[in-house]
Amino acid sequence: MSFVREDMNIVIVGHVDHGKSTIIGRLLADTNSLPEGKLEQVKERCRRNSKPFEYAFLLDALKDEQEQGITIDAARCFFKTDRRDYIIIDAPGHIEFLKNMVTGASRAEVALLVIDANEGIQENSRRHGYLLSMLGIKNVVVLINKMDLVDYSEEVFNKIVKEYTEFLNKIDVEPNQYIPVSGFFGENIVASSEKTPWYSGSSVLEVLDGFDKEKLPDDKPFRMPVQAVYKFTGDGDNRRIVAGTIETGRIKVGDEVVFYPSGKRNKINSIELFNAEIPESAGAGSAIGFTFDEQIYVKRGEVVTIAGQPKPKVGNRIKVNLFWLGRQSMVKGKEYLLKVGTAKVPVRIEEITKVIDASNLQNAVKESIDRHDVAECILIAQKPIAYDLAQDIAQTSRFVIVDNYEIAGGGIILKDLEDDSAWLRDKVILRNNKWENSNISREERAEKYGQKQALICITGQKDVGKKSIAKELERKLFNDGRIVYFLGISNVLYGVDADIKHTDNDSREEHLRRLSEVSNILVDSGAIPIVTAVELSKGDVEIIETAVDSDRIIKVWVGEEVTTDIEYDLHIPNYDSLEAAVSKVKTLLQDRGIIFKPF
Repeated sequence: MSFVREDMNIVIVGHVDHGKSTIIGRLLADTNSLPEGKLEQVKERCRRNSKPFEYAFLLDALKDEQEQGITIDAARCFFKTDRRDYIIIDAPGHIEFLKNMVTGASRAEVALLVIDANEGIQENSRRHGYLLSMLGIKNVVVLINKMDLVDYSEEVFNKIVKEYTEFLNKIDVEPNQYIPVSGFFGENIVASSEKTPWYSGSSVLEVLDGFDKEKLPDDKPFRMPVQAVYKFTGDGDNRRIVAGTIETGRIKVGDEVVFYPSGKRNKINSIELFNAEIPESAGAGSAIGFTFDEQIYVKRGEVVTIAGQPKPKVGNRIKVNLFWLGRQSMVKGKEYLLKVGTAKVPVRIEEITKVIDASNLQNAVKESIDRHDVAECILIAQKPIAYDLAQDIAQTSRFVIVDNYEIAGGGIILKDLEDDSAWLRDKVILRNNKWENSNISREERAEKYGQKQALICITGQKDVGKKSIAKELERKLFNDGRIVYFLGISNVLYGVDADIKHTDNDSREEHLRRLSEVSNILVDSGAIPIVTAVELSKGDVEIIETAVDSDRIIKVWVGEEVTTDIEYDLHIPNYDSLEAAVSKVKTLLQDRGIIFKPF
């Protein structure tokens, strides 16, 4: 029976030039964890260049950063003791690289926070402490480095400990230990130093080895963000595998699962692993896949849960605590990309409740969130997401915000807030929970009919020819052998909507919901329904997307002037004939792979 060594992730943070790289170099060298000959190679290079050797150069050599002289990206390096293997996530100290520190720290079990004894506590020392607190890293060890520059003064050490402890107490962080060290001379790094007889605590390495590895959160409610959905077709293999990494909890074959935010439900038929024996159960940290008793269609970004366990929150309005690191301030009215788990959704600020300077914890009332600010604010997402609150399940409460294709901020979700579409979402979740799946799969219908399911929404101002285009499109596709159906709004208004007052403007959302539900049944049958409506907005489309998968909806705007904020797939400003307009829509369907495109 082979023994698997335990490993532990640690992150090392600190203000620039406070000696993080030197400490890492010492840990690598003094535990004999460097590649063979690397220490001698770096010493020889320094000798040839008439440059004094420093242990920080070991890290620079490993990361090929010696020319820049600074650490510019979160990097992973390794050292080992008799007890375990350590993975160091070196988080940069330069302010411009702070976001990389956040990326690294989010995976760490222990944080080493380095402060220069000679320079004392700096702004970034406080910021790093605040961010580690937000990320929920409980094991924090503060290293007072460069003690050799202050003659190993107990007075200097105690002064820094007192000042930094007062700051950390305000943000509910209690360090496990403060250690006086000299990375340059290796004092108190792997063994206790005679230079600090007044210090009776352990060395850095002894403290690290004293930590028990954090237990995987198997005892929490099950959460697995869907990373991908794979469909196999070769050699009679018709499995559909939903894959991802388990964040919390355990799951076993036979468990009934619910996907959020869709609310779809199914039962686990098998647990799949790549190139490994198939297990009967799996827990937190496992990268796995599922197959199900029945065909089910879910997308990346949904969260898998176990029926009967506490549910995640679902909504598009959240109260958050976020830090901002973008070069441009975060402002109201601008759209950003929110990433929670594997979900990505456009988001904007609804309200900034308060802004905190993380270096001094001062509150301010501001209309924007500037670089290095920490803010409590309300975000509103374009679509509902599934998440947990930070106090319940930290793993699924963390998020990042992308601005102009770069991670510019991140934080934790504090509270779920009521939103306008909650009533609709609850109805759809209930519908999906009770939905009776057919034994005929979506792929079988598509193969039989020679088309993919889709809903075509034709919209625009009144009297621009929407209905004429829709009916001519129906005729064209029908003559081509497609399963297609024009669903006139009157068919719904005076049918399934007969109990609603047609003149009541407040009932528009309910009209759209019912239209969407009828459309969803047609789409599920494998057909291509075509609907028309006057001036659909982005909000209207969001209601439709709650009932019908968004990747199945084609939106066409007819008329020169686009009078709403809709994000259309095709704009027909004018046309010479119905045939020309229909041809444009048909070409779009072919380009999207919904109907056959001849070559």
